[in-house]
Amino acid sequence: MKKTYKALVGAVAGLALAATATFAAEITGAGASFPFPIYAKWAATYKSQSGTSLNYQSIGSGGGIAQIKAKTVAFGATDKPLTPKELNAFGLAQFPTVIGGVVPVVNVPGITPGQLTLDGTTLANIFMGKIARWNDPAIAKLNPGVNLPNRAITVVHRSDGSGTTFILATYLGQVSPEWKADIGADTAIDWPTGIGAKGNEGVAGNVAQIGGSIGYVEYAYAKTNKLSHVKMVNRAGQTVSPTIESFSAAAAGADWSAAAKNNFYVILTNQPGAASWPIAATTYILVYKNPPDQTATADTLKFFKWGFEQGDKLALGLDYVPLPDTAVSAITASWKSIQGSGM
Repeated sequence: MKKTYKALVGAVAGLALAATATFAAEITGAGASFPFPIYAKWAATYKSQSGTSLNYQSIGSGGGIAQIKAKTVAFGATDKPLTPKELNAFGLAQFPTVIGGVVPVVNVPGITPGQLTLDGTTLANIFMGKIARWNDPAIAKLNPGVNLPNRAITVVHRSDGSGTTFILATYLGQVSPEWKADIGADTAIDWPTGIGAKGNEGVAGNVAQIGGSIGYVEYAYAKTNKLSHVKMVNRAGQTVSPTIESFSAAAAGADWSAAAKNNFYVILTNQPGAASWPIAATTYILVYKNPPDQTATADTLKFFKWGFEQGDKLALGLDYVPLPDTAVSAITASWKSIQGSGM
């Protein structure tokens, strides 16, 4: 899929318009922008096969959690998994859908995709404003032979409640004690520096436009917008690129059967392994165990079941990693606890 930033944003409205143009079933959902490219791709194919439309609002994980709690959508989407306590408080179930990677992206004149390498400590110091110029010695040490300009760094971060922020901040807290103590990890944090933008779409668009900038997006947005991604030094001390293989390596150690007993609460950042991408994550769907509209929830589960069974090639085409069969089996088995699921 070779959409521009503007086309990705327009696709949100396009999905909604397509859904209202027919009397066929419509699934409503809202939340994380991290998985929006694959949900949009699945939705187009699924509608052509089933007649059922998806009206998905890419408004950020915080918005998705708020809307499902308010019962204004059939499902919420979040990159920050809720704890069993949070789920039980609202009568919610959650399950993962795909695995992806958060990648730092830069707009530095002369720097091509994958040319720049950063480690976790340096990345944390950039996002804390402690490293403020591209030719800082810490960056230069990681990039011998790269012509780094004496130019100010502009940090672009999310302004909305964001699971992508949670993923990045969780990783930075794992590698930087100062980040963990002073900033922490949540869907919304108190950024020490930078400018805010809404959604992965907004961050990608701002980085594309602002010279000297750095931001963070799900990898599909980096590719779609032709942004220069950064290589990372992982936990094993190896320099890795964001690829399907490195995302898969990060997820290789996940015990999905055990995760099912803990409401699929899984964190994939800073995983061991020489090939692991350090900022990998899975994204989640939230539905009610006793839904106010059982038909809408059943339609939601049918859509994601189709995605698990027939959407792998579409996911791989956008550099998302499909869940392993063991995870899918555990997820579909968990749906039996959802009233009216038909599973």
